[in-house]
Amino acid sequence: MAASLRLGRQGILFGLRLSNFNTCVWATHPWQEHVRHLFRSPWILGVSPVKVQMPALSPTMEEGNIVKWLKKEGEAVAAGDALCEIETDKAVVTLESNDDGIMAKILMEEGSRNVRLGTLIALMVEEGQDWKQVEIPSPDAAAPPATDAATAPVVPPAAAFPATPPKPATSGPLRLSPAARHILDTHGIDPTLATPTGPRGLITKEDALNLLKTSPAPKASPAMAAPAALSPVLTPAAAPPPPGSRPNIPPLSVPGKPGAPGTFTEIPATNVRRVIAQRLTQSKTTIPHAYASVDCDMAAVMHLRKDLAKEQIKVSVNDFIIKAAAVTLKEMPEVNVTWSGDGPRALDSIHISIAVATDKGLITPIIKDAANKGVQEISANAKALAQKARDGKLLPEEYQGGSFSISNLGMFGISGFSAVINPPQACILAIGTSRSELRLCEDDQTLRTHQLMTVTLSSDGRLVDDELASRFLDKFRGNLEKPQRMALA
Repeated sequence: MAASLRLGRQGILFGLRLSNFNTCVWATHPWQEHVRHLFRSPWILGVSPVKVQMPALSPTMEEGNIVKWLKKEGEAVAAGDALCEIETDKAVVTLESNDDGIMAKILMEEGSRNVRLGTLIALMVEEGQDWKQVEIPSPDAAAPPATDAATAPVVPPAAAFPATPPKPATSGPLRLSPAARHILDTHGIDPTLATPTGPRGLITKEDALNLLKTSPAPKASPAMAAPAALSPVLTPAAAPPPPGSRPNIPPLSVPGKPGAPGTFTEIPATNVRRVIAQRLTQSKTTIPHAYASVDCDMAAVMHLRKDLAKEQIKVSVNDFIIKAAAVTLKEMPEVNVTWSGDGPRALDSIHISIAVATDKGLITPIIKDAANKGVQEISANAKALAQKARDGKLLPEEYQGGSFSISNLGMFGISGFSAVINPPQACILAIGTSRSELRLCEDDQTLRTHQLMTVTLSSDGRLVDDELASRFLDKFRGNLEKPQRMALA
């Protein structure tokens, strides 16, 4: 017992001495704090960056193109300063900074195309920090996570197919159905490997599909096989096609061979073109289009334009058409509707979208509250919006939210056409050119020359039926043929 107490007391004294020794060591070695600060300094870890990502500058934007950087590396940036110009699916929009700091590193140079939303395009540092020591993230961190099926990892062909090809199962003359022949020719599979299950040894479509599932890796595509043809290494002659197979006519297209039959040149599609294609496909496949046309006498409008020109007021025929459409929508609010996911939605305002052709595609800037504006004010707004559309400077609020669209091809000599509805709108009015025609005047039974213009209304059958569309066109024609009515309305 005494020995145990003695040992315990010695252990306590030894622990106290060791604690005093550690305290002295730490107190006499301040270099450890310097090491700790060194590893925390920007020289080792780098300055923590402020990330600038590709933003969504329009509701339908999925990708953007970097047009021009307005700030250089090392340049000071204040909140609200313009960082760069980005081409969206609608226009070229200026990206503004949300923070103060210094532009440290530009990750996406000018001309970068198809930059996905959320991708890092630049790095900034806070004021007072060394921008040259910015910590640059890895390329994997700079790219947004891929969620599309197209970016999923591809399973190696060897894992999906058996190592040894099936043996030929037929020995007599081959008999293939048209569907089976097409499948086997498309995938370059020897039809003798198929097991016929049809009558009298016929290889059916199901036999071809079963063979396709168990066949080895498909033959290389022409684009991959073309470089091999340039190799100086001699290869054995190609085996003759199996009996019953047919050659590919016309020949498969191979890019990069000028003059060869069946070649093509890929043209990269802009974001605007891609969105136009998606919207047109959506419109024609989900909206039941109905069409109705009427001829309008433009004599009164032409006469009024001449009178206004004498007073140095220049307006176009299209300005009168916009005014007439807006007034007609005000008189018939049941046409001023859009389609939502649940059903029709009545609109309180009348915003007319006008189609403007640009080098990058068609865009529809909006003349807001057109029914309460005069023809001269509509003309000024239309000219300004058209110029901004051609320059790619439209703001999102200047081309989003229209209730009715107008597309005028009369200046190109088009007599009449049918336009595609711009969803979720219910109607679009297609305007043709004016023409002179002799018609019988009912008052005195004499022939007179009339200046006629054909307009065609494309309407969503779910919202505007044929009877409602006919009444709309009749009232629109009355407003256009008697412009004074529009002022009274």
